[in-house]
Amino acid sequence: MTVFRRLAHKPWIWSWIAALVVWFATIMVTGGASTLGLSQAALTFAAFSIIVGVGQMFVITLGPGNIDLSVPATMTLAGTVALKLMNVDNSLILPGLLVAVLIGVAVGIGNFALIKALRIPPIIATLSMSFIVQSAAIWTNRGIRIKPPAILADFMTSSTFGVPNVALIALAISVLAWVLLEKSVYGRWISAIGQSMPAARMSGIPVDGTRFVTYLFCAVLASVAGYLLACFSGGAALNMGSEYLLMSIAVVVIGGTAVAGGDSNVPGIWGASLFMFLVVSMLNTYGIGAGIRLIMTGFIIICVIMLAGGRRSSMR
Repeated sequence: MTVFRRLAHKPWIWSWIAALVVWFATIMVTGGASTLGLSQAALTFAAFSIIVGVGQMFVITLGPGNIDLSVPATMTLAGTVALKLMNVDNSLILPGLLVAVLIGVAVGIGNFALIKALRIPPIIATLSMSFIVQSAAIWTNRGIRIKPPAILADFMTSSTFGVPNVALIALAISVLAWVLLEKSVYGRWISAIGQSMPAARMSGIPVDGTRFVTYLFCAVLASVAGYLLACFSGGAALNMGSEYLLMSIAVVVIGGTAVAGGDSNVPGIWGASLFMFLVVSMLNTYGIGAGIRLIMTGFIIICVIMLAGGRRSSMR
């Protein structure tokens, strides 16, 4: 009982409980016939939400007002430019990844430059940057859909010991994020900034440098996600990142990260990402129409957030 009580005190547990409930409700319809397929699909498609969600989580941890709206455009530009550079050539896989990362670095620098130099709110700065980046993606794409290198495409759509490779990549990124947040000085810095920026400055924390690195990290993860998504889906499209704007924010909130800042939650990102995919799968399995499906998805998300929020409030 002690173990269960300790788990109940973890904010991330509610996203996992919600995901398991939805998973069970879905396989009940099929009598368990699609259990493996559903689980692998959930891990595969949730992986992209996890990668961008981790980056968004770092930014949101910085405190109220900090958010990155340039994530979808960064994904699109990185995926488009990387595929054009690789041009179906297996020998250019690593250079393609490097270019995608450099695009993320450039976007991250641009985001923080707007925030710091012009002293405008992050939501406005990153939204403005998203228009610039999306315009660059449109100019670069020009309606051409280039396929990824065969080796990379096969790797992205394959599994290792039954676990999708893209999920393993997301796991590696999540472990890195957890180490940064829980075991490094940088993690303590962003938590302190999220709790009180003036107090963080007074204690000697390099606030501007920490915020800069955080926005840089978020943009790089978005570009990596765009690179992986383009290779997984067989090409880059101009709308490939659009669904990850709200998704990257939703998985952070549902996963138990404090929107007010100062508190992050890596395990919750996984539970929330799996939950978001499984909700749609469950409603599709039950044959519910698109309009009602969207309403029910929103209602279910609100219920999970209220449950987790109520549990956290009662523990104070």
